[in-house]
Amino acid sequence: MLHYAIVFLVIALIAALFGFGGIAAGAVGIAKILFFVFVIMAVVAFIASIGRKG
Repeated sequence: MLHYAIVFLVIALIAALFGFGGIAAGAVGIAKILFFVFVIMAVVAFIASIGRKG
């Protein structure tokens, strides 16, 4: 999931470099969503692993 967020961020940077503002904004939005989904899933996995050990 984090990999896809980084890929979309790179796409956004390249699109912004070439002047495609709309595409860049869309790619940044997707990257933000994927990053926050990754963070939420990582926290849930961390809490679940603590629950199994204790």
